[in-house]
Amino acid sequence: MKTARQKIDKISGRDPYERPSFTLGIEEEYMVLCPETFGLKSHIDMELLSRGKTLMHEHIKPEMHGSMLEIGTSVCKDITEARAEVTKIRSIVAHLARQNKLIIGSASTHPFSRWQDQEIYPDERYYTLVEDMQILARSLLIFGMHIHVGIENRETQIQIMNEVRYFLPHILALTVNSPFWEGTDTGLKSFRSKIFERFPRTNMPDFFASWGEYQSFVNLLVQTKCIDNAKKIWWDIRPHPSFPTLEIRICDIPLRLDETIAIAALVQAIVAKLFSLYEKNLSFRLYRSSLIMENKWRAVRYGLDGKMIDFGKQSEVPARELIYELLHFVDDVVDDLGSRREINHIYRILEEGSGADRQLRVFKETGSIEAVAEYIYKESNIGLLDDVSEFLGDLHPPSDDSLQEKSSSLSDPKMP
Repeated sequence: MKTARQKIDKISGRDPYERPSFTLGIEEEYMVLCPETFGLKSHIDMELLSRGKTLMHEHIKPEMHGSMLEIGTSVCKDITEARAEVTKIRSIVAHLARQNKLIIGSASTHPFSRWQDQEIYPDERYYTLVEDMQILARSLLIFGMHIHVGIENRETQIQIMNEVRYFLPHILALTVNSPFWEGTDTGLKSFRSKIFERFPRTNMPDFFASWGEYQSFVNLLVQTKCIDNAKKIWWDIRPHPSFPTLEIRICDIPLRLDETIAIAALVQAIVAKLFSLYEKNLSFRLYRSSLIMENKWRAVRYGLDGKMIDFGKQSEVPARELIYELLHFVDDVVDDLGSRREINHIYRILEEGSGADRQLRVFKETGSIEAVAEYIYKESNIGLLDDVSEFLGDLHPPSDDSLQEKSSSLSDPKMP
């Protein structure tokens, strides 16, 4: 009789207990701002994007609105490499923006600019999205951050995804950075989350017993014309449709570069810790998505200042206390990952408050929503390089061999 492990091996073609690479990839979406008013400003008629593509190739992309830019790192072997990449890319984008008499900012909603005033970037895929989603797409003036962690085995991806879901509200509470919408204090720490929830196939995924079950789910959506490909599943966490990564999508984009790197390090540590249990035939307790969504709401509403539910104890616990427990939970994998310095920055976020906390503090002190936008710009440029000339030749398009390696490293690349 075959063991369960042997059966999984036959299905996936790989050993599910083979240690993942835990590589990192980070995507950020930046605001493009007017340096005089700090309001959003379109880059469509300027050379910011074309010049950026010349220098950074696939590392910079347009987003649906002309006042947004998306950047993405290469595959980074560790957090040190990820820090260097994000520093380089964010610095170059800021440099190119200044050359076009623009500046960039990093927050998940703009404090006062209106979606009605933003141009749609002239690309067929965005026009198609607007046609399909109508006002839901046109009003999607939000900015996020996605973190990819390399897990080469698809079966392992699904099992780890099931368990990571519990920790997603904790991560969101650390990153909340969107308290304002069109000049109004929304009363929420992550208004971005509620805007995005209006799209279909968002929020917390269900538990999937196997990669095969997940793939059958996707195939059904494609077959019934709900979607034409798996990229249109926009959950808070998902197996990336093309690359061998688990993609965490719940985050608001933090203000500072150091915060982005700290959150990426924490996500990587959570995944590595859960795998260390998995390879010992242990697992973290699984909870229903509806229960995890209760904690997500608390993170959206209160951020670090509220309470979350400890489902094991069946009681409310201050969010900060649960995050301290999370830091203790992952502590034994941090040094092996080489991310102690970055993880330690989480303690600073817990002490100083999230980006939303600090935006609200500025508004309370000044009474000026414009001062909040200026604060976002200043915070977003902390830690960037003044002189980027030596890095302008460092970012190259991926080679054909590199793209082929990414594709072939998937256990089952036949994803719709």
